[in-house]
Order: sequence, then structure tokens, then C-alpha cells
Amino acid sequence: MSDMDIPQIYLVTPPNFELTGFGAQLAAVLDAYPIACLRLALASRDEDDLARAADHLREIAHARDIPLVMSEHIKLVERLGLDGVHLLDGSRSTRKTRADLGGDAIIGCFCANSRHDGMNAGEMGADYISFGPVGDTSLGDGSRAEDDLFAWWSQMIELPVVAEGALTLADIERLAPITDFFAIGEEIWRKDDPVAALKTLLSPLG
Repeated sequence: MSDMDIPQIYLVTPPNFELTGFGAQLAAVLDAYPIACLRLALASRDEDDLARAADHLREIAHARDIPLVMSEHIKLVERLGLDGVHLLDGSRSTRKTRADLGGDAIIGCFCANSRHDGMNAGEMGADYISFGPVGDTSLGDGSRAEDDLFAWWSQMIELPVVAEGALTLADIERLAPITDFFAIGEEIWRKDDPVAALKTLLSPLG
């Protein structure tokens, strides 16, 4: 696999974290490995909590020329000077979000395992489509985005595709030829040393 073919890494925050401690961990990961994009994926619905986290992480990410997107909260993206939004509702709000945020914003759409949703989101202005989970998980209904979805997408669709959810070494190795990005989050943040965990997880990429 040539350097041009190696998938890029899209880093996702944990759903809950303490700002100062996580900021130091995040900076260490960003300095240790090339990261294409960072997603703030807080579970909190408190606007002040989200704003404080976004302000803190934006400084860390932008100092390294890494774009920061936020899950779901479209209205906060512009207010907080973020680079875009990661939508979780398939293609349902893509068109309106593109109209609201304009052409320069990054808009990504999580489409679970639906090829149809992914294609619709692309036609409505998404910059990337995310499918998952790709690994085994008991969360939700346990369904997965299977390898053939990524294989078909990589052959037929030019829009970048992201593989995410319960990633393992085996998943990374298997999907590397047929995805553009791996979105990695809880796989490393729950470890004592996220930098070492990321290095191990990405070892199949060389």
C-alpha cells in the first residue's frame, strides 16, 4: 500500500472528559501522529459545557492546523468558530445544514450502514460519509457496517468514506484498502496511554 493509499486518521473525543487533563492527552496524540480532523463528541446537552470544551479544543487543534468539527449542534458551530459539523441523522438535515453553514464548512454525515442514506447525503452537499460500527458491539441493535459496503463505496463513489465504531487491529488491517479515514476515539481514550494505544491500533498501516 503506497502512502497515497493509506487512510487518514479522524480523531473523536470521548463523550465525557475533564478539560485540562484531556487537553494534555489530546495535545500529546496530535503531536505524535498526523491527524486529519478532530471531532468534539460530548454527550452533554449543556450549552455552556459544550462551549467551554469547544473553545479549549479549538485552540489546541487550530494551533496544529487541524480542523475541529462538532457533533450535531449546528447553531454552535458558527458561534464558536468551529470548522464544521458531524450530523448523526443520516441525510435528513444535510441540505438545510449546508444552506445554514455555507460552502466552506465541513459537513459530515453518519449513515450507519445505509448506502442509500450515504448517497443522498452526498447529493445534498456532505463532504464525507461515515459508516459504522464496523467492529462487534452490543450497543444499539448490534448491526454493523459490513466490508462490502466500504468496498462498493470505494469503487463507485468519489466522496470520502469514514469507517468507525469498535475498531480493532483486524478491522484496521482489513478495511485499510477500502476506506479513506478511520475515526478513532474510545478505542484509545479508555487506555492508560492513548499515544501508545493509537500506535498499536494503527500498526497495520505501517
